[in-house]
Amino acid sequence: MPSFLFISLLLSFIHFSFSLPSIGVTYSTTTTTASPPPDKISATISTLKIPNVRLPDADPSLIKAFAFTNTSLFLSIPNPLLPAVAANRSLALRWLYRHVLPFYPRSKITLISVGNAVLDSVAEQDFTPYLLPAMRNLHLALHELGIKKIPVSTTFSFFSTITTAFPPSSAEFQQPAGDLIIKPLLQFLEETNSSFLINLYPYNLYRLNSEIPVGFALFQDYPFNFRDDLVTGVRYFNLFDMMADSVLTAMAVMGYESVPVIVAETGWPSGGGEAGEVEANEAYAEMYLKGLVRHLKSGVGTPLKKDGVAEVYVYELMDHEGGNNNNNKVKGRKWGILTENMTRKFNVEISSGVKNYGLMGIFLFLIAIFYAFP
Repeated sequence: MPSFLFISLLLSFIHFSFSLPSIGVTYSTTTTTASPPPDKISATISTLKIPNVRLPDADPSLIKAFAFTNTSLFLSIPNPLLPAVAANRSLALRWLYRHVLPFYPRSKITLISVGNAVLDSVAEQDFTPYLLPAMRNLHLALHELGIKKIPVSTTFSFFSTITTAFPPSSAEFQQPAGDLIIKPLLQFLEETNSSFLINLYPYNLYRLNSEIPVGFALFQDYPFNFRDDLVTGVRYFNLFDMMADSVLTAMAVMGYESVPVIVAETGWPSGGGEAGEVEANEAYAEMYLKGLVRHLKSGVGTPLKKDGVAEVYVYELMDHEGGNNNNNKVKGRKWGILTENMTRKFNVEISSGVKNYGLMGIFLFLIAIFYAFP
């Protein structure tokens, strides 16, 4: 009995200490060209062994195509629906009856984002007053249907949310949105065991700041390829961690450092964009993706948080003819890990695979075996 208890404690310690962030991909449709059949998208995701998929366009036929695949689905409600969902819970129920109830749990829906980057569209149409009421209505509607394992959140953009990434210790949420919108939203996330979702693009920050070496943005191990936070003494070896810790710092300033963080979008374009975007090329895109996946699978987290971010979604699954059609991104950029005809562009394994427990995990496992068979 003592040896069994000892082994159980060791194995639980290994599981707790070395859990890795889950890596997924975004699949967005386009209005300009015909999209591949949902079954083909689902089969491609399964072939690539990608465990999580984010669907900004939550088409019911696409959700249905992932039934019994064990692929986790991250759905989104588009911004224009926020006023209606905020005003009337019956409309939240109607959305769930169309997009969730017919498929769950056969389709493994694990998260719903109410809106995406709403702060980016304030100049055109301000959806921020509807954000938290819509989230509450959807959360209550899920519980009314007896569904208590699908958390509700919303997605923010780094550049319209965080004041600075240099240094991370000085980061805060931009005001007045920080106090008026984000703080009460963080309280809701904490109360409902949900996560803070952020779109995080080192490429865009690199483009805005000429002092950032491209190797620092691409996870390259060059000599002197680091930046120090002189306030905390923390050393950073890549831009992704620097931006992630800026988000974590801003959350800690408001007292919500325990809320998990999910990177809803990240990536590096392999072509297209504006004239002069020479860094948008396939070689750099592959370097970024390989570096990101290697870093996440290493289990080191970020300098300020050993667990790091909880999940990361690469943007995106495939290129679209004429480039991306998302208004929040420069038209013409190619973000896909697959081409328009769904062939692979990069030799990158996004699948989570076996967890790498490191030397400590192996050591503890050997001790467990020793005590199990004296």
